Amino acid sequence: MATEYSSIARPYAEAVFSHAIDKDNLANWSEMLEFMATAVVDEAMSSVIGNPEFDKESLTKLLLDIGGGRINDECQNLVKLLVVNNRVTVLPEISAQFEALKNQNEGAIDVVITSAFDMKPAQEKVITEALKKKFSSGINISNNTNPDLIGGIHIKAGDVVIDGSIKGQLQKLANELGI
Repeated sequence: MATEYSSIARPYAEAVFSHAIDKDNLANWSEMLEFMATAVVDEAMSSVIGNPEFDKESLTKLLLDIGGGRINDECQNLVKLLVVNNRVTVLPEISAQFEALKNQNEGAIDVVITSAFDMKPAQEKVITEALKKKFSSGINISNNTNPDLIGGIHIKAGDVVIDGSIKGQLQKLANELGI
């Protein structure tokens, strides 16, 4: 989560989180922020955002049109504020920080499991249960596949990294041998 936009995004994420807690609307805000963050990083949208000939009013209208019925008036106001302050590219980081605050509030952590091959649901369940015990909290898992791992899995949970991949073991061996 430590991107170049972290310090810029933090006040926005904290304000939205506080507002969402007050309105008991965490899940809805999570969905809206994720949707708008996805829209902002789209290749076509990135070229529009970076185009100095595309004025703020047009960008605001375009983003609100994209949001359509998926974002409420409050989220529309956030989008307008971000456009006016030239901060719309920070939306993905705002979304990520909001999710971190939400997970912390709910006592859950995000876990990314990368495996060489697609995991079966039974495998994911076993890993989820083990991680719940290890971290004594709820777990939100997302899976990725990366054939470069050769075999095994790589787990990232917050600041904790568990590398059980064959590639990781080979790298460790190479380091020990000084290769």
